[in-house]
Amino acid sequence: MNKRITAATLAKAKAANEKTVWLTAYDTSSAQLAEAADVDVLLVGDSLGMVSLGFDSTIPVTLDHMIHHTAAVVRGRQTAWVVCDLPFGSYQQSPEQAFETSVRVLQETGCDAVKLEGGVPMAETIRFLSDRGIAIVAHIGLTPQSVKKFGSYKTRGTNPDEYQAILNDAKAITEAGAVAVVLECIPEKLAEAITATIAIPTVGIGAGAACDSQVLVWHDLLGLSEKNPSFAPAYIHLREQIITAISRWRDDVRLGKFPKT
Repeated sequence: MNKRITAATLAKAKAANEKTVWLTAYDTSSAQLAEAADVDVLLVGDSLGMVSLGFDSTIPVTLDHMIHHTAAVVRGRQTAWVVCDLPFGSYQQSPEQAFETSVRVLQETGCDAVKLEGGVPMAETIRFLSDRGIAIVAHIGLTPQSVKKFGSYKTRGTNPDEYQAILNDAKAITEAGAVAVVLECIPEKLAEAITATIAIPTVGIGAGAACDSQVLVWHDLLGLSEKNPSFAPAYIHLREQIITAISRWRDDVRLGKFPKT
């Protein structure tokens, strides 16, 4: 059996300029399939609210939702590093709230790290958690939990002020003790600058090829989504294949051809 992936594994890969692969997973079977394909990190994203639970954003996702799905992913993994998103409202109030939430997630799921959104404003919280032995993945750039504030999911960092602010975010969360950072929907030059500047691994999603790692949403990668983001081409179109298979079975049932005797 291969050795379990750890935060140290990811740091070593960055130092060696070796790319690592992240993929979202939301249940045991997706975790098992991702591991069979040799994925390094399984991210249980609060994106599950939109792709699995029918919400129109990540904001309605609760801590109970995240714990339920993360525990299922952990049951399906053998070696992958498992990261759980902390949902909206479960960590922003104070470092102490974030600590209580993180302890519950780690104890009830068995995952390896938690992820939270925010840069400079969350540095104190990241330091508080890191000092207490919790592995933190930060998330900057486009932060979906702030969609009500920004009003859209458009690319961030396209003007000089935003560009510098995101660069400051990256430096702040690194100094605070985060072990990795997701860079979502930022210009490739900014992602390249961050990756070259900070010591921790960068994980790109819509941030270009310069990042140390890449992550995609399970449903986008496999062509299960109705529409993919421009940066996330489907590698297979399972949506059509599934609909075709169900339709064939439906016809067989209606024609009395299933079950065969």
